[in-house]
Amino acid sequence: MHLTTGVFDVILYALFFGDLLWWWRADRALYRLGYAKAWRIVLGIFMASQAAGLVFIFLDRSVDLNFPLSKSWLAFTYIWHCLMLFPMMLLWVPFAVARAVVLRVRRLVEIRFGDRTLEAVPGTSPNTSVTRREFARLLAVAAPALVTLGTASWALWEMERFRIRRMQITLSQLPAALDGLTIAHVTDIHVGQFTHGKVLERIVAETNALQADLILYTGDLINFELSDLATGLDVVKRLEAKHGVFMCEGNHDLFQDADEFRARTRAAGMQLLVNEAATVEIRGEPVQLLGLRWGARDLHPRNPASRSDEAIETSMEELLPLREASAFPILLAHHPHAFDFAGDIPLTLTGHTHGGQLMVTPDLGCGPMLYRYWSGLYEKEGRALVVSNGTGNWFPLRTRAPAEIVHITLRCGQRV
Repeated sequence: MHLTTGVFDVILYALFFGDLLWWWRADRALYRLGYAKAWRIVLGIFMASQAAGLVFIFLDRSVDLNFPLSKSWLAFTYIWHCLMLFPMMLLWVPFAVARAVVLRVRRLVEIRFGDRTLEAVPGTSPNTSVTRREFARLLAVAAPALVTLGTASWALWEMERFRIRRMQITLSQLPAALDGLTIAHVTDIHVGQFTHGKVLERIVAETNALQADLILYTGDLINFELSDLATGLDVVKRLEAKHGVFMCEGNHDLFQDADEFRARTRAAGMQLLVNEAATVEIRGEPVQLLGLRWGARDLHPRNPASRSDEAIETSMEELLPLREASAFPILLAHHPHAFDFAGDIPLTLTGHTHGGQLMVTPDLGCGPMLYRYWSGLYEKEGRALVVSNGTGNWFPLRTRAPAEIVHITLRCGQRV
């Protein structure tokens, strides 16, 4: 068992305790209001469903239940615990401790000096009329739940959508015969709990409609379960490009069993490149596709070191000697920091970041907090990097980081 697994389990326990604590505090607040029983029943249904969703996630992770939880329930559970409960716990627990200390000090002062004016804490007995303070208390209880429901509903609608993002990239190293070469860059479908059903059909149809010269897939075909791999492979099998479909691996592909993912993908006839290269001829010119392994050779995909710059650099040092001097090279990597170790390879395609997933502006949010490159086109020293936002989801909500398929047209010449 890796440290990250233990940490994840501790977080789940803490969130479950947070559910119970919030439930208790909210129930106490509602008890002081009129119609308390009805409000408390609604609260109980909401919190019981959230706690049950969290238990399901824990059991599915621990014993592999292979029982499909509805997308809606999962979305509510993820958004409540990650975006509502966890921040509230960070804010409320220190506040509650400080308030308890202040009240205790005040009580000691009362006892010491005989002041009995504060013996009773206001609002401790049931009241049939709703005061301004009690209304504020009701709002504090109801608002997080209402925001969760609204946000999850919007997220469910967004999960079925993706855009076609078109880019034209000028490269000085591109042979003249390859001017106008088109690439459909697909990545991070995450077939599984949030990406399944009709949206997969649309991904295939929209990608094939681009009629690209190449389809290049840069990792995270499945979200976690190898039981979803057959569905993911069926998606890739149905992708059509004039000169082939090529893949590299992502960290989510390898969570359960890296060797089995690689073996089954290759057995299905997919051109999966794991620190390997393949060359195709397009318009009489050789084009070499180099696929980067995730992490270094012996690192587990859940080990944080697998996504470190050192691991990426180690794998690149093994991959670069495969480069053919006479071919135009394109690097397929899952992590965008591979761009910094790609030598003079003119074009690098990556995913992994989901465009930052939760962004406030194009330059403010999770993307720049975690990565040097997180969405779109980056250029440096005559080389280009394209980081796709990905086409699927592992987390239900995206803000200012829409899912996408990237359509690239390469142009020969110096960029103005």
